[in-house]
Amino acid sequence: MSRSRSRSRRLGAGVFAATAATIAALTAVPLTVVAAPAPAHAAAARDAASWLAGEFADGVLPGPFGGPDWGLTVDGILALSATGVDAPVRQAATAQIAAHVRSYNSYDDWGFPGFTDGGATAKLLYAASAAGADPTDFGGFDLRTETLSLVAGADAGHQRGRITSRTTADSGPDASNTFDQSFAVLGLARSGDVPQDTVDFLVRQQCAAGGFRLYPDTADGPSPSCDEQAGATLDVDSTAMAVQALLAAADDGATGATTAAGKAADWLVDQQHPDGSFGGSGPTTGVNSNSTGLAGQALAAAGRDTEAARAAGALAALQLTAAHGGAAAADAGAIAYNADSLATAVASGIGDNGRDQWRRSTAQALLGLVQVPLGRIGLDPPPSSPGPTPTGTTSPTATASPTATTSPTPTGSPTPTVPASPTPSPSATTGSPTPSATASATAAPSATPTTPGLGGLPTTGAAITSYVLIAFLLVGGGVLLLVLSRRRAA
Repeated sequence: MSRSRSRSRRLGAGVFAATAATIAALTAVPLTVVAAPAPAHAAAARDAASWLAGEFADGVLPGPFGGPDWGLTVDGILALSATGVDAPVRQAATAQIAAHVRSYNSYDDWGFPGFTDGGATAKLLYAASAAGADPTDFGGFDLRTETLSLVAGADAGHQRGRITSRTTADSGPDASNTFDQSFAVLGLARSGDVPQDTVDFLVRQQCAAGGFRLYPDTADGPSPSCDEQAGATLDVDSTAMAVQALLAAADDGATGATTAAGKAADWLVDQQHPDGSFGGSGPTTGVNSNSTGLAGQALAAAGRDTEAARAAGALAALQLTAAHGGAAAADAGAIAYNADSLATAVASGIGDNGRDQWRRSTAQALLGLVQVPLGRIGLDPPPSSPGPTPTGTTSPTATASPTATTSPTPTGSPTPTVPASPTPSPSATTGSPTPSATASATAAPSATPTTPGLGGLPTTGAAITSYVLIAFLLVGGGVLLLVLSRRRAA
């Protein structure tokens, strides 16, 4: 009898230890659960993506000078992937990007060999992963290995973990920023393990207030952290990118990422305007759809559902519809950069000179409507609503914005291309890292390259690891109760 009790105690102690370990593991693994957007906002996102898909030509989105804009094309792929719109266009665009990797992340097309842009390489790594392609063989390039080779090592001191560019005497200094670092963390997390050093460097760009700075460099060189830079400017766009990168890193097991992401999300909430909109920093301080789209997407990723819904409402108010688009009704679905741009389009239509701005604002803004986090694009199914997609149900607000139309913060591309039109481009996602702003973009090939594999069916809902652990806990508890009841009966 005593031996039976001893065995029962040992068994109970063993199962208790396993249960305790499981509970500890559950608290360490973040549950990636994002609330679905309102059906009207999901429909508005699909309308926006459908308009954007129509702007592609042979799998490429054009830049302000008419040639292919590779950075903007990547943004278009992400927008179409997040909404599930127009798979053929998405596949053709992915094939074009795979065929032009060096046109985007180097100066080879401009006759300056030896330069590799770290931010563009990291963005390609992330985009290939999000599109379901093989990032280790994307157009013949191992983007994960290339990205890791551009991450500063232990000999870089407080710059350890930073994504950098491989520069030459002709290319100028490295200008990598927090957008680039966020894409590096996202891409590495999506393609395999993310090195803790890259996460730590991103966290050091966060100030005590919670927001992130855009540039780690100052006139005196890179400062060790955001708080050590006097007068550091905190940026909504950079913070929104960092939140999503950190949440992806947390899902990958990185330490410190969850806390930093939560603090940054709280800072974003404090920056939100009463109507749900956001502005950026510097020339993008005024309310604009690019900043609102990124911030809304980040708030949804961080579980700030009420604030994310308010941001989506502000974006929907800037969208052209068939019923209320006026002279621009044929461009229903497109999202204006701000209220001034919307009013101009409703009155006069979207002219050729302003079309580039609408492509950039729509690609980024619709992310705040669909609310699929960057870390989950290509993994979670796009939100859907019952019935056909409504058209022309939202009346756009055509009141003037108090600020002029300006260019928002860069979205991971190397050097901004200065548009030739009088309307500035709201995104610096350039077609290629152009040393000269007056150079024309590289022409797209006449033949469409073979489409890379886009993977299988997307996974649904939250990361499955947590649910497996919960199942183990329940089964373990059931086994314990069964064994103890049998021992007691004996």
